[in-house]
Amino acid sequence: MASKQKILIVDDDENIAELISLYLIKECFETMIVGDGESALTAVDSFEPNLILLDLMLPGIDGYQVCREVRSKRQTPIIILSAKGEVFDKVLGLELGADDFMEKPFDSKELVARVKAVLRRYKPMVSVPETNSEKRVEYPDLIINQTNYSVIYMGKTVEMPPKELELLYFLASSPNHVFTREQLLDQIWGYEYIGDTRTVDVHIKRLREKIKDHASWKISTIWGIGYKFEVKGNPS
Repeated sequence: MASKQKILIVDDDENIAELISLYLIKECFETMIVGDGESALTAVDSFEPNLILLDLMLPGIDGYQVCREVRSKRQTPIIILSAKGEVFDKVLGLELGADDFMEKPFDSKELVARVKAVLRRYKPMVSVPETNSEKRVEYPDLIINQTNYSVIYMGKTVEMPPKELELLYFLASSPNHVFTREQLLDQIWGYEYIGDTRTVDVHIKRLREKIKDHASWKISTIWGIGYKFEVKGNPS
C-alpha cells in the first residue's frame, strides 16, 4: 500500500488548524500541526512533509521567514494561508518561493482541491525514467526537460520550483507564440486561480533572474498582452 502524503499545517489558530487537519485526514492525508515558525522549521526536517500549509502571522519567526528558509534548502511545495489579502502580501509570498496563496476565510473544498493540484504538479519531480516521449526542448545554452524537471543553463543546472519550470517549458515549447497572462494562468496553474495576473509577472521576473537573455533567445514582454519565448531560428 502506498504511504500517505504528509501535510504540515503551520497556524497559531488551533481551531483553524484542527479544522484543516480534519478535512485533509478525510481525504487520506497524514497531517501534523505546529503553531509557530521555529517549530515549523524543525518539523520540516523531522516530519518531511510533501506540502506545507503556512500562515503568515506567526509568533516568533513569521511565515515569510519560514518560507524563505524552507525554500533555501528544499523544494517542498508551500501554500500560504493568510488573512492578509493585499496584492503586496501575495506577490511577496510568491517571490519568496510559495506555490500558491489563499486568503482567509477560505472554502474547505477549495483548499483540498488546491492541495491536490499543487501535489500533482510537484509529483513529476520524483525520479521519472526518461523515455523517447520525454518532454524536452533545447536551445543554445539552454535545455529544459519537464520529464525529469531539470533546467541546464550555460552548462549548469538551475534550481527552480515546479511552476517556474513548467512556465518556462510551456513558453519555450511554442517559440515566438504570444500568450496572454490569463492563458498562462490557465495552462500552468490548471484550475481557476483566485488571484490576479500579477502571479504570472512574479514568476516571469524570477525566471529572468535565473535565465538571462541570450543572443539566440529571450523571454519577451508584449506590453498590454502577455509574454512569449522569442527565438531566432528553430529549437533543437
